[in-house]
Amino acid sequence: MSQEIINVVITSPFDEPFLEKIKAVSDRIRVDPISHLVVAEKKGDFCNQEELNLLLQKAEVIFGWIHQFPKNLLARTDRLKWIQVMTAGVDRLPEEILKSGTRVANASGLHGAAMGEVVLEMMLMFVKDAPACMRMKQGREWRRYRPGILRGQTVGILGLGAVGKEIARLCKAFGMKVVGIRRSGGTASPFPDVDHVYPREKLLELLAESDFLVLALPLTKETEGMIGEKELRGMKPTAFLINVARGAIVDEGALIRALEEKWIAGAGLDVFTREPLPPESPLYAMPNVIFSPHISGEIPDYESRATEVFCENLRRYLAGEPFLHEVDREKGY
Repeated sequence: MSQEIINVVITSPFDEPFLEKIKAVSDRIRVDPISHLVVAEKKGDFCNQEELNLLLQKAEVIFGWIHQFPKNLLARTDRLKWIQVMTAGVDRLPEEILKSGTRVANASGLHGAAMGEVVLEMMLMFVKDAPACMRMKQGREWRRYRPGILRGQTVGILGLGAVGKEIARLCKAFGMKVVGIRRSGGTASPFPDVDHVYPREKLLELLAESDFLVLALPLTKETEGMIGEKELRGMKPTAFLINVARGAIVDEGALIRALEEKWIAGAGLDVFTREPLPPESPLYAMPNVIFSPHISGEIPDYESRATEVFCENLRRYLAGEPFLHEVDREKGY
């Protein structure tokens, strides 16, 4: 790679220490923060659009949250070679970017611990019936009951990437049987905390076995609507579904019916088909639903850790080495 200046455009608001960390990677790096320009344009203020267009035209690298990218990004860049997104999923990235020759890398690997904890939180809330305790507290009631335990129960995990492996590790520590699905199926040897790995076509077998079904896979054309009426009816009536992946992996209408008609015992949902979840959604009022507003992957120092991933990839980019977490355009993740 030549010694020319690399123009890096930052589309999200970052404090100065993060920008300095990026600049420190190499004296060839020129950093242009444009979040203020993007926000102004989205609000209909086009006074500085010429400046924004000029910076985008020169950009070789773009870094930021997908929802903070400017509109028509690809059409406004002449030299763009690489986009580093701050999320693990890229399903919200415009399709034309994934189809272009522009390289895309994500922040996969930052979310495992946080998402694993949310999954265990929801599982424990269900097995210990924490919602009942909260209702008793609100109603000033005292009613003893005998809660369940996770030990000896079976969790089925769809998606055995970094997040799925961490969920498996935590569940195994609670004495659970862990089964999962990956595309190729076969032996569980690459997954020391998974007792059995099913191929995709054995999904119904996994559903029939699982006391908890956890979704931890990316949203792609292959996984969209993967859990519909047939799959929900294939679960145990005592089973719980937990989704920390993407809302569109589940047919939300079928899920609402399943919860109303007791095909399954309950659902722990961090993600939804529409976000924010509309106020009129029946999911809000359902006593067998545990809800969080798409925060399972959040951690206090997220921006700092995402910047570290970007800086490492920036070093690799300058050295002509493979990226961490480069997105496979064919797979969509």
